[in-house]
Parts: sequence; C-alpha cells; structure tokens
Amino acid sequence: MKKVYIDTLGCQMNKSDTERILGMLSHFDYTEAKTEQEADLFIVNTCAIRQLSVDKAYSRLGAWGKIKKDKKDIKIAICGCVAQLEARELLKKFPYLDLVFGTRNIYELPKLLEEVENKRICATNDNPIVENDYNIKRVESINAWLPIMEGCNNFCSYCIVPYTRGRERSRTIESIIKEAKTILNQGYREITLLGQNVDSYGKNLEGKPNFALLLSELDKLEGNYRIRFTSSYPTDITDEVIEVVKNSTHICECFHIPMQSGNDRILKEMNRRYNVLQYRTIVEKIRKNINNVTITSDFIAGFPGETEEEFLDTIKAIDELKLDYSNTAAYSPRPITKAGKMTDQFIDSEVKKRRLQMLNDKVKEASLESNKKYIGSTLEVLIDGIKDGVYQGRTRNNKVVHLVDNKKHTLGDFVMVELKRASTWCLFGVSKDSQS
Repeated sequence: MKKVYIDTLGCQMNKSDTERILGMLSHFDYTEAKTEQEADLFIVNTCAIRQLSVDKAYSRLGAWGKIKKDKKDIKIAICGCVAQLEARELLKKFPYLDLVFGTRNIYELPKLLEEVENKRICATNDNPIVENDYNIKRVESINAWLPIMEGCNNFCSYCIVPYTRGRERSRTIESIIKEAKTILNQGYREITLLGQNVDSYGKNLEGKPNFALLLSELDKLEGNYRIRFTSSYPTDITDEVIEVVKNSTHICECFHIPMQSGNDRILKEMNRRYNVLQYRTIVEKIRKNINNVTITSDFIAGFPGETEEEFLDTIKAIDELKLDYSNTAAYSPRPITKAGKMTDQFIDSEVKKRRLQMLNDKVKEASLESNKKYIGSTLEVLIDGIKDGVYQGRTRNNKVVHLVDNKKHTLGDFVMVELKRASTWCLFGVSKDSQS
C-alpha cells in the first residue's frame, strides 16, 4: 500500500474534493498518510481566491521539493483552483512538480498517476461532472459536505471562481438524494449542501429543477438530521425557497448571503446584480417569514476606487441590516478579473488594513448583539464536540453553544438547551433534555 498526504487549502468545496480524492485513491492501493515523512504521494489542494492562499500553496510545494531531494521516488501533485488557473506554468515554476490536475479532472487521477510514472503531466480540461461509485473518505464528524453544483455564471469583477471552477454545472436530484441517503446511513447528523451559488441550482439540467424542489425532496428523507446550505446569491433566493425553509422539518434556519459592500456604486463596480435596497428587501422578507433565522454575509474592504465614505456605507449596512455574523477580507487583486486590472485605483495597503480592522470590529459588535437576543430562549443544539468536559454544539440557526451542566451527552445528540449567557462568538446554556 502506498500513502498519500494531502494538504487542503481554502473553502468547503476543496475539503469535499479532498474527501473524494482520498476515497477514490483507496480503490487503488493508497491509504492516507498522517505525516509527510511517510508519504509516497504529496498533493496540495489549492485556493486562488486571494494571493495569500496562492503563496501558501507555493510554500508547500517548495517544502516538498526539498524532501524529494532525498526521496527521489516520491511524487508531488497540485490540484484545485491554482492548478486550474496556472496549468502548465506550474510545471515550469516548479521543476520537481510531477502532476497538475484541475478542478474538473479529479476523477482522472488514477489514470494520471499511472502516466506520471513516465512523464510530468498537466490535466486541466473542461470536463463535465462525473458520477461514479467510488468511496468518499469523509472526515469523522457530525457534519458531512455534499456538493450539489459547481461553478459560477456571475463573473463578479473581483472574483476568479468562474475561471477556476468554470460555468455552473448541477448534479441531478437523483444523484444528490442517493448520496444524502448514504451519508445518513453512515451516521452523520447534518448535511451541508455546497455550491458557489446553491440557490441557482438546476439551471443547466433538463427540466430545470430548482433549489426549492431539491430542498423539499431532501426534507422528505427519513431520520433525525439537519440540512444546511451555502452560499446563496441574493437575487437567486426565491419566495419558493423561503417558503420551503419555513415549512420544513430538517432544513436549518440560516442563510449565508454575501453582500460584499454596502454602497451601490461599489456594488455596480463589483458587477453584483443588486443594490442595497434590493438586498435589504430580501433580508426583510426572510426575517418576516422565518422565526429565529440568522443571516450571515461576506464583505470586502478596500475594493479598487472605494472612498472612505463608500466604505463607511458598508459599516452602516451591517448595523441597519442587523446581520448576525459576516466573513471579512481585504481586497486581493486576482489575475484575469476586471477589478484586478484597475491598477490605477488600487487602495493603499495600510488603508485596506485599517478598514479591515474597522470592519472586523463591527462584525464582533454585531455578533455579540445577535447572540444576546437568544438569552432566555430554549433551542435545539446538536452536540458536535467535547473539550475539557464541556460540550459544544450548534443550534439550527448555526449559533455555537457551550453546555455547562453535568448531564451526560454523546456526539450526535440533539439537546434542548436553555441559553443563559452570551459572548461575542458563542452562547452558554444548560440542557433540559436530550434524545439520541
């Protein structure tokens, strides 16, 4: 048996891809190496969303190149978004790199590994989604990732995803339901549906089944489980989707809806297909229809040409929209993208750093205020961790909760918890009862 060591960088989709790579290679006499020292094959699964992520990938390759000087038989591979974007250029940059395979070439890996014994390989073709019966070596957890689609048609001016993941391609409802059943039979309690824009699901499929239909079909599966999904594009959230979440048994009351900026001019420059009023209308509609719903978002600080006043509109939006939590990032120029070419409008790094700190401070404030709302409430918590005798779990609306009582629970228990205290990132409570 050979051993493969995979270093995964980036988003949940990359983590899911790594699980599929490990499962597939298990059919071809590979086991997972826990340390670099025992590996015969190295793979870095990469993210290209920011330059820092690209630099991390290059650093991994450099470290493995040094190992290869002493262990000449090892093979070094790169996959994911950087591989798709850079392709053959990577073989030129890194002479010790053996294999480059793109985001749409994962299921070619066994064949590629045979070919790479004799020559260096680059495979970054635009292939369709492949359905097969290979194992998936999922991380031991309560939650399982389930990709329902890949790619993006929106071409936001700052984003490289359409170039690295391609255009939107959805899996069939039948294949998704089949995988969901397998996940539940394996004992997982929660499934997170993945896609660059999950709510635009189905547009390329025959008959155009939509995201609301997929959710309603998943909700019919037997068992005690939860369904989550990420991420949503604001204007693709339909009334039908809201209605399905509202009336479902298993679908969690949590929407991750990236806004990116609170200023209309910047949103237009970003090529986002909505303005602040439209975003606010969507948020208000969701809150009006769904109890205890949380709405989280993404924001970029220092987009090219962003003035101080325009940035402060983003700070104001977080307050006005009462967002529960937001991911933040300083703008990072990406090659190929329209915004990446706006070099004369780039914001000074110190200004970006200051704005990002202001943004993070506002997110902390918003998160604490959101958590405080639930003090005195009793909500269902799924236990997903135990550390130093303290149980940790999440509510349906994705609030992290620490249980500070002395009752016995096991991973995967659904526990009704009375919430007593709030901090910035979590709530503290006492369990009332539990069920397995």
